[in-house]
Amino acid sequence: MGGAWFETVAEAQRRARKRLPPSVYGALVAGSEKGLTIRDNQAAFDEIGFAPRTAGFAGERELGTTVLGQQVSLPVLISPTGVQAVHPDGEVAVARAAAARGTAMGLSSFASKPVEEVVAANPQTLFQIYWCGSRHDVARRVERARAAGAVGLILTPDWSFSHGRDWGSPHIPERLSVREALRFAPEGITHPRWLLDWARRKTLPDLTVPNMYDPGEPPLTFFGAYGRWMQTPPPSWDDVRWLREQWDGPFLLKGVYRADEAKRAVDAGVTAVSVSNHGGNNLDGTAATIRALPAVAEAVGDQVEVLLDGGIRRGSDVVKALALGARAVLIGRAYLWGLAAAGQAGVENVLDVLRGGIDSALLGLGRRSVAELSREDVIVPAGFCDAARPQGAAAR
Repeated sequence: MGGAWFETVAEAQRRARKRLPPSVYGALVAGSEKGLTIRDNQAAFDEIGFAPRTAGFAGERELGTTVLGQQVSLPVLISPTGVQAVHPDGEVAVARAAAARGTAMGLSSFASKPVEEVVAANPQTLFQIYWCGSRHDVARRVERARAAGAVGLILTPDWSFSHGRDWGSPHIPERLSVREALRFAPEGITHPRWLLDWARRKTLPDLTVPNMYDPGEPPLTFFGAYGRWMQTPPPSWDDVRWLREQWDGPFLLKGVYRADEAKRAVDAGVTAVSVSNHGGNNLDGTAATIRALPAVAEAVGDQVEVLLDGGIRRGSDVVKALALGARAVLIGRAYLWGLAAAGQAGVENVLDVLRGGIDSALLGLGRRSVAELSREDVIVPAGFCDAARPQGAAAR
């Protein structure tokens, strides 16, 4: 799928909104309850300023780094998300785009494409696990990822299963039956370019999750898998430690927000933590991840890699996160909007936009590489991190 180049992630979002049926776009925007967290994830970046330099700039800047054992060309990784109805090529298109731009791909257990296809498209694939079912069930999914060639594991252990949204939740069917197809028809007809993408491939959105069942088993729908997940008791720290023992490669714990839990993650043997509130889709009222990042980085940054997930919309956001202690960031909605706007080319476009913004910010700050970024490059207002600090915790 073609499409004119866009210069910002905001423009990618506008094109995605225009191209996608309202219910599909609504699923991308998501968020929970009042939307406090999803708004703060972005707004918090605006409170941070830069301290630019005047002369002595480097002619060329180095944006590459190593994250989770992977050499990447920029400190931006693809966060695992489910993209069942955004584009027919789904995660395979995203994986190809990430590979073309030299970065790693996070693949969700609830993805629409099997891990084997995604690894074939991008050998730098990290497989994300939800704690769903028994230890035996989890171990089977881990073994499948290992056999497919995944280079790292991501565990997302926390979820509050809050479904209500003040602005309304889109209708998502369990299966695309004839009745559901007729119900959806007006949306499809009024968004012909999206419909044409699927028609060209002679298919319809498949609402199954191939990575949640073994090949050869009856397909499991998204809601079928989601129901099993809801009924599974949340994992303990012993479970986290057990899962770490099942994987001998890079292991990222996603959803870490507090410094004390970051220390527990280190004790459990993880190699990296992602400061994440899951894009505002979990416990609403959680402050922005960029507010929580400095405390986590200070607590464990010398022992494990610290990543940030949430609110990244431009390259300057990436630079602010790195200056406050992140090794790299993960993006979610930004690349999904690119995928919706122009398929694989749209995801590549988003990564190019971020790359350009990172390079521009490094130039203005007089830094030769992302590795040189530090707290002295940013201006953080007093009390900025207080919203993310548990009451009674010592101020720093």
